[in-house]
Amino acid sequence: MKRRNQHSLPYFLLALLLSLSLAAGCSPAAGNTAATAEASLEAEAESVTSETAVSETNESDAAASETAAAETVSETETAQTDASETAEASDEAAPDYSDAANWAYLETEDTQKAADVFFICPSVYGGSDDACNMSLSDAHTKESFVGAINMEKGIYDADSRFFAPYYRQIGLNVYEMPEADREPYLETAYADVRDAFLYYMENYNEGRPIVLAGFSQGADMCLRLMKDLFDDEALADQLVACYAIGWRITEEDVEEYPQLKMATGENDTGVIVSFNSEAEDITDSLMIPEGTKTFAINPLNWKTDSTPADKSLNLGACFTNYSGEITSEIPELTGAYIDETRGSLKVPDVSPEDYPAGLSIFTDGIYHLYDYQFFYRNLQENVQTRIDAFTGA
Repeated sequence: MKRRNQHSLPYFLLALLLSLSLAAGCSPAAGNTAATAEASLEAEAESVTSETAVSETNESDAAASETAAAETVSETETAQTDASETAEASDEAAPDYSDAANWAYLETEDTQKAADVFFICPSVYGGSDDACNMSLSDAHTKESFVGAINMEKGIYDADSRFFAPYYRQIGLNVYEMPEADREPYLETAYADVRDAFLYYMENYNEGRPIVLAGFSQGADMCLRLMKDLFDDEALADQLVACYAIGWRITEEDVEEYPQLKMATGENDTGVIVSFNSEAEDITDSLMIPEGTKTFAINPLNWKTDSTPADKSLNLGACFTNYSGEITSEIPELTGAYIDETRGSLKVPDVSPEDYPAGLSIFTDGIYHLYDYQFFYRNLQENVQTRIDAFTGA
């Protein structure tokens, strides 16, 4: 039986819906309002997801679920197109982080928890012809934003307060541009993240240990924060770890920014945990272009060399929905090893057929969408391990 039918359909459906919104053009990045039909589509995806919980022993039900998903995509594609065509770009002020409404999560209570997590959401916005940065004025967009956070929140929040700002993230269409052309839009996104983090530090942190975390675009934003602010020794001394998963960190980055210290084991602190999952035959990706090498650590054996980790070390791949609920869990799904040439995390025991790339900006065999999900339980355990090491618990 193909496991994708049972376990990865919700996330794959989300990817399909987002891919419908990719567009070629953008208005200027400095504050704009975007069509957010993809947010409505994602809400429908959640509805479809709830209807597609299939039996592990009933492949015909799984096929029917995928048919239903495809029909939903077909029915909503026209709405997506119409919304994109009618969106009008306009100036939008940067969010004021003294307003709790500009936080997806603002857990200021429960100060007995050991640490704080500052989490930066991955991409939920597809982009439109009129806007390459997500507007924060649309409630549906914010619902999708919270849903994407919830899919990963359970890894981090067992013994931590959780903080996650809304920010004007870039659309997926920006990733189709040449890298240099993305920067104006990324600068808008980062300006919000930086403002939110500084407000958090001034008003909520009170000297507590910090876990900085993000996935994909969120990982990029984490690394920008590390480069920009964590050369301050006092701030660096508060860092439990930075989980910047789904983006690259090169030797040139580390040479230019010595505060970027890569994890070398399972319990070192003040370090960056990062990896990018892919099939064994992949030689090029958005995250690791061909000819580039990134730093990485294997989340199964916590080694930074090519030592293979058998799938028996995988405590559980978990597939989650927009409520954060684990809809299915597969212990020992796959092993992993680090490719010495690319620094990528090779994942040998799954197939692109079962776990497709899902977005037009990726080719099959790039398991970016599953970075967290394939290694969910190991990451969850490791966050607590590093917090305990930091606090001496």
